[in-house]
Amino acid sequence: MTADTTGTAGTADHPASGSGKGFDLTRLLAERGAERYDLHARHLNHQLPRMLHTIGFDKVYERAEGAYFWDADGQDYLDMLAGFGVMGVGRHHPVVRKALHDVLDASLADLTRFDCQPLPGLLAEKLLSYAPHLDRVFFGNSGTEAVETALKFARYATGRPRVLYCSHAFHGLTTGSLSVNGEDGFRDGFAPLLPDTAIPLGDLVALERELARGDVAAFVVEPVQGKGVHETPPGFLRAAQDLLHRHKALLIADEVQTGVGRTGDFFAYQHEAGVEPDLVCVAKALSGGYVPVGATLGKDWIFKKVYSSMDRVLVHSASFGSNAQAMAAGLAVLSVLEDEQVVANARRTGDLLRTRLAALVGKYELLHDVRGRGLMIGIEFGKPSSLGLRSRWAMLQAARKGLFAQMVVVPLLQKHRILTQVSGDHLEVIKLIPPLIIGEREVDRFVDAFTAVMDDAHGGGGLLWDFGRTLVKQAVANR
Repeated sequence: MTADTTGTAGTADHPASGSGKGFDLTRLLAERGAERYDLHARHLNHQLPRMLHTIGFDKVYERAEGAYFWDADGQDYLDMLAGFGVMGVGRHHPVVRKALHDVLDASLADLTRFDCQPLPGLLAEKLLSYAPHLDRVFFGNSGTEAVETALKFARYATGRPRVLYCSHAFHGLTTGSLSVNGEDGFRDGFAPLLPDTAIPLGDLVALERELARGDVAAFVVEPVQGKGVHETPPGFLRAAQDLLHRHKALLIADEVQTGVGRTGDFFAYQHEAGVEPDLVCVAKALSGGYVPVGATLGKDWIFKKVYSSMDRVLVHSASFGSNAQAMAAGLAVLSVLEDEQVVANARRTGDLLRTRLAALVGKYELLHDVRGRGLMIGIEFGKPSSLGLRSRWAMLQAARKGLFAQMVVVPLLQKHRILTQVSGDHLEVIKLIPPLIIGEREVDRFVDAFTAVMDDAHGGGGLLWDFGRTLVKQAVANR
């Protein structure tokens, strides 16, 4: 009898496992890691390396831990971006690392599709303990999938087509979530999208006017908008909830960036008494920075309406949803949050950072506002009063709005080794969303660096404004 060798044979270019030199990740990175920017330029989004080179962000980071990166020379860089909020417990947290090693070593019968593994149920149970008015969870793979799930569930449960959202909202970039994205720059060229209508953030009159038409399934809202870091006005969420329920529509809280402790409570909607969303979207920090995960929490009646019979058991599913690695990472993250009091630290450290930055507003005429909650902070710049600075500000604004904020971001990295970024296109706002584990040392480092950059900007520092002229030339060339 001939032995069955199906799946074991290799080729000269792709040797089979166990033959030739095989796959060695460490060797591969050592041999080709230096090609990273060229590989991206040739095979991925070619504009990314171009953009990074233009603003001087084309660094080579060798390793990372907690709230820091290190380059090949051993210099540390403070991370005030956290992968756009993904690294809530910092990079390579030992508890999350161990959980992933453990789940891999366990060799679980994962993703059979036709059994019920314990880890998804355990993570759902733990997540729901932070939102006791909700009953069930659907696990997907990202924030945009969590929003897609909420949109589908709301439309099916209510039998209505239209979803309301806020101007300048960001809920994701897949087609459904793009339909409730408040920025035309993301939407342009991708129509037709789902039936939707934008209202101004905090505008209850506009909300009630749209609800009166009788075709609204839900209103999706970020308790703190990521773009520009704008909070919902006090009392708005509770009043919106009451209006929605009166018109038999649902409230969806998008907590993809604000949830899991970012704003000083586990969910940002919990800052306002009496707010109990019908659906809540979670992702980013729940992953521990390792395995993508998204979760949609909802009320029992909504899930039972969607999954109304055995024939509809797979009416909404995700191929990699509830996978063991993601579930283990999520459980480990929630354990770290409790054991290390991370949410309380986010509130305490965020208050300290925001207070110290707000104290600078009166000192620097280019600095107009500092706002936010917990460790989600917006620093807004605006038109200065003095004649010399006004002319320079006007030069930047004529070329492209948002260039001054970028001028601040660059020296923070280049001179002070602190990674930040603007909070959106055409905005003079820097958003700080660092790992939730930072403390007073990191606050001191950031405030000292920011103060030095502001001193340079207001003193007419040559290097800063020379870079501004470079950005102006680049902006004009891109028109």
